[in-house]
Amino acid sequence: MFSSIRRFVVYCWNFVFDQKISPLRHIPDVAIRHYVLQALGAMWAVAFAVAAGSYTLFTVSLIGHVVLIAAVAITVTTWTAAAVKPDLFN
Repeated sequence: MFSSIRRFVVYCWNFVFDQKISPLRHIPDVAIRHYVLQALGAMWAVAFAVAAGSYTLFTVSLIGHVVLIAAVAITVTTWTAAAVKPDLFN
């Protein structure tokens, strides 16, 4: 059981951070690929900071959830664009 969980965690980590597996691999320029990964990382850091800070009030919590959902949408859109139209990032 633990080996399957470990395998899943390793797969998820590699899917996001390994340039040979990530959907960003379709971007031909390595510098642009690195920049896009850094931008996504900064976006996720801000999204989690807003979400964690907003859990104290319901109204603000709603804003935190919207920010997290928007971060997911932006990430999926970026990965899809990198896979379908890698020249878009040049």
